[in-house]
Amino acid sequence: MANSTPSIPGAESSTLSTEDQFYTDIASKNVAPLWTVLNKMVPPKPNPSSVVASWPYEDLRPVLMQSGIMVSAEEAERRVLMLVNPSMGAPYTTDTIYAGLQLILPGETAPAHRHVAFALRFIVEGSRGFTAVEGQKLMMERGDVILTPSWHWHDHGSEGDGPMVWLDGLDLPVYRFLPINFAENYEEARYPSKLSDNSSCKFPWAPVQATLDENKETEIYARYDYKSDEHRKHLSKTISGQAERVGAGATTKKVRETVSFVYHVYDGEGFSTIVTPDGKEDKVQWKGKDTFAVPAWSTMSHTCTQKSGSAYLFAVNDKPMIESLGLYKREEL
Repeated sequence: MANSTPSIPGAESSTLSTEDQFYTDIASKNVAPLWTVLNKMVPPKPNPSSVVASWPYEDLRPVLMQSGIMVSAEEAERRVLMLVNPSMGAPYTTDTIYAGLQLILPGETAPAHRHVAFALRFIVEGSRGFTAVEGQKLMMERGDVILTPSWHWHDHGSEGDGPMVWLDGLDLPVYRFLPINFAENYEEARYPSKLSDNSSCKFPWAPVQATLDENKETEIYARYDYKSDEHRKHLSKTISGQAERVGAGATTKKVRETVSFVYHVYDGEGFSTIVTPDGKEDKVQWKGKDTFAVPAWSTMSHTCTQKSGSAYLFAVNDKPMIESLGLYKREEL
């Protein structure tokens, strides 16, 4: 029996002469067929656009120091080298996290401003730098996590003798979809502040490592999730932080989460084996001060290659926003 086209009221045969013509005609009406892209719109598994990427500190530090000669803190406002995912563009380090390395030289002040985006800083190098947040002057030391919550006045400076470098982590990619991020400059270079030794915006490294080391003799791996002091929740509603310890010669379990990460190596040497959702396997070699990005739903394990002493990793994650959307999943493989 010959195929017959059903009769549909209102569909003139002259307008359906060819499939190509149909698609051309509907495009002019600002509509598009879902059935041609459904697998891309609703894929069978997580499909991040970012890829595994790494930024060895020994490669970036000379460039970062050169930027201190090229441009002043006042001219740049924020002297930062963005860590750009090679499959995307700025501001993407992962699909949801922006990261960059920021430099402040002795005697400099990065002008005060505030913005909608939330930021956290992990101090990589130097001492006696500071961030002032809403009038609280917080001194920086290596390994500290400093928060600048949304719409809080903040400036950065250095009273030390050497360069201050830290890793910035922000939720800037979110605002490519929610275009409501903006900033305001303060009328003076510095926002009035007083030295604060106890602030909910500062998390020193020493107690974090002490917690990671509590069962060091019996456990090869430990994880510490940073929490807000006030409510014991994540550091923000969008991004947060975690620290991990991997024992000497140990390899962690293979785990995947519907979360993306920007890792920074506080101390130690090793490698991470990462298999992205599309099945591509990467082996990222790392040592102290290196940074690397891991897309969401990647299977990952860390290996510490040292014969003695643990490796310590810090990571920015997007777990708060994933959990709040009810989309968090975790699997051990």
